[in-house]
Amino acid sequence: MAKTTKDHLQDVFDDLGEAGQKKFKGKLCDRKVEPRVRRAAIEKAKDSIDLADLMVNTFTTSGSVPVTVEILEAIGFNEQATDLKKNTGQGLSVAPSPVDVVDSGAGQSPKVKFALSDDWHTQLRVTPCSQQLKNTIISKHGSEIYDVKDKSVRKRLALLINNIDFDHKEMTRRGADRDEENMEWLLKELDYQVVKHRNLSAKDMEGAVKDFAQRQEHAYSDSTFVVIMSHGKRDAILGVHYTTLNPSDAFPVDKIYYYLNAENCPGLRNKPKVILLQACRGGETGRVWASDGVPDEPTEIEGDDFVHKEKDFISLMSCTPDTKSYRHVQNGTFYVQNLVDVLMKHAHEDHIEELFRKVLRRFDNSDMMGCYRQMACKDRASLPKLFYLFPGL
Repeated sequence: MAKTTKDHLQDVFDDLGEAGQKKFKGKLCDRKVEPRVRRAAIEKAKDSIDLADLMVNTFTTSGSVPVTVEILEAIGFNEQATDLKKNTGQGLSVAPSPVDVVDSGAGQSPKVKFALSDDWHTQLRVTPCSQQLKNTIISKHGSEIYDVKDKSVRKRLALLINNIDFDHKEMTRRGADRDEENMEWLLKELDYQVVKHRNLSAKDMEGAVKDFAQRQEHAYSDSTFVVIMSHGKRDAILGVHYTTLNPSDAFPVDKIYYYLNAENCPGLRNKPKVILLQACRGGETGRVWASDGVPDEPTEIEGDDFVHKEKDFISLMSCTPDTKSYRHVQNGTFYVQNLVDVLMKHAHEDHIEELFRKVLRRFDNSDMMGCYRQMACKDRASLPKLFYLFPGL
């Protein structure tokens, strides 16, 4: 398996030794350019692994390399700086991704408003739901609401797959590590244990979804989230080995629903399954779109054990069919930023479809998107009841 940026950084820091790492951390402390790193965070980095984690988490996967090179050259480790640039394919300027990037430093001046500020996580938690508000909602809607298990006995799982580094270097999804950090934080705040994978092929993505569907914890859960972030096309998510010469490395979206349906995942039968996909679905700019589908008629119903195969799903796609999904190279995608921000502020009071409507309203706000056009969309919604998360309870 190819080395990640973090692996290359760790190799460099190993090569520096203890004395070199001390010089590096001292220069990092003195660095005046934003984003700056707190001295306390630097002092917690005890070895090369910690230091590599600190650089990637602070400056993102792609941004960590130019900053590391800058510091290495400043403290006289020019050979290591050259090797790092060579091994990662990065210099002080980074080649743009193919179709889905918004880069305010690339002369485009998008004038985009971001939903999440750099210090948003200082809020520490999703707005919690009070027991009084929960009782009011249940009193109002009664049996129309999905059952939410008591926090003391439930075991909620969420699957998070994020493809950042591709064989084709120009497909590197700069800023996607910020999306991963934000989504993982949100899912944990909503009391889901996160099963996380990064940089998977189509085959590995299928295996990860299949294995996740078979987890025994679902029998003790009341719901699940599946989040997949990558490049994509109309009905598929691209694996990290995808190229024009290897177009078969693409994971069909239909298979997510197949492995999680009532037949193949009985542990989640009659429980809400939220699918969140961040990926392009084509190359159009998003000004006009249309989608039609004709459902198949059931051929046979057998006795009392009949259940709908595909029920209790709701999906929020980052864009409409055949259109692009935009991603800022430092702040991550518009989709994840808005999704996290809306759920953080409103999950305590709204059910999931209303939360998704609020996300769609964000995309309808042209001031936020600047000159870019993207519309998230709900897809394959089959929730017969209202799904409230009741965060904190």
